[in-house]
Amino acid sequence: FVQMDLCIEAFGTSKQKRALNSRRMNAVGNDILNTAVTKAAANVIDAKGVTALIQDVAQDDVQNISVFLPPCNEDADKPENVYKFEDILSSAEYEALRVPAAVFVNITPEEITKKTEDKSHCSFVLEELKFLPDDEKRRDHKARCLWFLDTLIKFSYLKVIKKKHPMGPECPHIISRKLMKNFTSLTYNNGSVQNLVSASMKAKITAYVIALALHINNFQTNLTILQNDMKLQESRMMDIAKAMRLKVSKAKGLLGLENDQNHKLGTLSLPLPVQKASGNQQKRRKMN
Repeated sequence: FVQMDLCIEAFGTSKQKRALNSRRMNAVGNDILNTAVTKAAANVIDAKGVTALIQDVAQDDVQNISVFLPPCNEDADKPENVYKFEDILSSAEYEALRVPAAVFVNITPEEITKKTEDKSHCSFVLEELKFLPDDEKRRDHKARCLWFLDTLIKFSYLKVIKKKHPMGPECPHIISRKLMKNFTSLTYNNGSVQNLVSASMKAKITAYVIALALHINNFQTNLTILQNDMKLQESRMMDIAKAMRLKVSKAKGLLGLENDQNHKLGTLSLPLPVQKASGNQQKRRKMN
């Protein structure tokens, strides 16, 4: 076959050559393309290294945070419709959280104390577990939201994700898929595809965490606690909160906070503050 192909290539008619090319393309076209793309991307990654790429993305997305926010309904008639709950969790995802969140529904004060000592959950969640509603339906709802919020924050600590189910066996498949699909960037390294929690994806996770916390906390939430849980700089947190059109204020005299802690509250209220042009747009206008 190889010799025949070579003969056609050298001496065949146009029709024979077209048939040969067509057969070859059908057989290996996709493989060649995939290999070329993988190789090109791998060369970039290997030359720059994953760390450098993460830093690149960090610099690129400072001005483009709005790309990573949950869908914002500017014409909302009430705060809960600005960032709709179903844009954070679909009904199927919400249903899947019933089983793992049962741990929170039935939690005792002693278990909360132990979890706080072990630091097995983020501070925001540990604090909110102390105030679960008595009403069965509302208690279950808050437990599901807290379980997902805790999972999102823990997911943000990962860098390169190598496991198929990085959040462990108790995390429902639909939630694992959501995390991988919506909150990681695809990258190539040593010829293989990897999922990466880049700086821009961390910004996206933060935005969804804030949106969920607002739904949990009646549309006013402590941004400083979330910022510490997310291990972010304050300026980064404030950029995201302002891009989400929150009013940021100092938290004064809040229960359980030491006076010397400069905590910031984020409030989602209507009408939404007017979006300011980002630095890039202002520079462009000047240049034009």
